[in-house]
Amino acid sequence: MEPIIVYGYPSGTSMGLVAALEWLGQPYELCRIDMLGEMREPPYKRINARVETPVLITDQGRPLTETMAIAAWLEARDIERRISFDPLSPEADRMHQLMGFLNTGFTSAFYPLWAALELSEPDPDFEAALRRFGRERVTERHDKLEEMLDGSRWLAGDKHTLADGLLAGVARWLEYHEVADLARWPKLQALRQRVDADPAVVYATALENGDMSAGSGACKGHLPLAEVIERFGA
Repeated sequence: MEPIIVYGYPSGTSMGLVAALEWLGQPYELCRIDMLGEMREPPYKRINARVETPVLITDQGRPLTETMAIAAWLEARDIERRISFDPLSPEADRMHQLMGFLNTGFTSAFYPLWAALELSEPDPDFEAALRRFGRERVTERHDKLEEMLDGSRWLAGDKHTLADGLLAGVARWLEYHEVADLARWPKLQALRQRVDADPAVVYATALENGDMSAGSGACKGHLPLAEVIERFGA
């Protein structure tokens, strides 16, 4: 069977893994889910008890969760090194370093902003505190990422890699939460313009928005969530 990525909308980090699959060029299937609706229903816990996306259903039919674990699964199958490097190379070390930063401190900096957006009961003072703290953390993490960039065309070198997929999935939250003008970070702005304009990222974003246009041909179609849960849920 083909591996299946369960990806979420709106604005899920999982979009970047869809782009990475397009770059990888190997056959895969998709399952698109509403993170504010069906993901929060009890059946979803059968494939991810933590109620999050993404989920990879491997070619052995086994659900695999957590972005870094899924990225490692893809990297191990990237025989042609289309989205990764020789595991023992300095380039691989840098890619993993950047991916670790993006998946930890950079992503978590946005959590107060998401918490403010999803408060179950109105609490203006708490919401304002969350937003202030979130903006400060996001700005600081962007400052750090700007310092880490070395002027390469892509995040980890001269080709797009898994690191660029992770960046594509989460970096757009800066605009979503109206934190700051991206122009404040000129190296990151130039990089994001290249990443956002890449055909695989454009395709993955369109899928997230409900446009089921054809991509490279590697995607073999979408499966309904109920079928994925029935076939592969615990």
